[in-house]
Amino acid sequence: MSEQRAAMAVIVTGGGRGLGWEMADALVQAGHRVLITGSREPAEVEAACETWNQGQSRPRALAMSADVSDWEQCQAVARRCKEAFGRIDGLINNAGRGMLEISPTFNTEPALFWQADPQGFRNIVDANVTGAFLMARACVPVMVAQGFGRVVNISTSQITMVRTGYCPYGPSKAALEAMSVIWAKDLRGRGVTVNVLLPGGAANTRLLPGSGPERRGADGQLLAPALMRAPIVWLMTRTDESVTGRRFVARLWPEGLADEEAAKRARSAPQELPGLM
Repeated sequence: MSEQRAAMAVIVTGGGRGLGWEMADALVQAGHRVLITGSREPAEVEAACETWNQGQSRPRALAMSADVSDWEQCQAVARRCKEAFGRIDGLINNAGRGMLEISPTFNTEPALFWQADPQGFRNIVDANVTGAFLMARACVPVMVAQGFGRVVNISTSQITMVRTGYCPYGPSKAALEAMSVIWAKDLRGRGVTVNVLLPGGAANTRLLPGSGPERRGADGQLLAPALMRAPIVWLMTRTDESVTGRRFVARLWPEGLADEEAAKRARSAPQELPGLM
């Protein structure tokens, strides 16, 4: 049974809504400090932090407007976390762009790649692949110097990676998962772990078109973003580095079980994502 760290400082990109907000809120409620970023609606991240800081003698949440595809802005986020909290203990690469960059009806009509807008293609890859690298590049040196750090990259289901009409969103997440395994190998023995977490199906977020009952995934189902809460707290706060280069499916995380047992149930089979060799 692993122990858990208290009062961590964690950066959550895209933390103003959806999956990012749920993960940041879970960490705050568990006693940790967060810096959340948003690139298109800064009022969302500001409002979230105001709520979390209400009644607190010292801020436990900070908001920044930042585009993860911009190297200078990523560096500024890392500096701000270090200056405000003294450390960077965790990074959740959640910010990303989806197929709405390509088509407003991608979930009902396949967005064929040869008809895709080239700039929309670049936007998705820049956010989902390059952005995750740039944020890790800005934060991980601090973690290595500390001898402790946790990186969690938010991914998607494997069926989505190769679904008809889901280029480049699906391939961008496949690239992110491959990078995650390489990063875990590169960081072995330095106290910094890298893992992948995904909902396990289409989640009810604004990456999908529509709202309310009109919003649905390609399979007609929607998952609640709150299912990310328990696994992210467990992944972020483990004190040992034995769990790294792994992939966890939040939908498979059973309620009512101890975290270690729940994690075993939620972990993808080794052949789905090669771990440390």
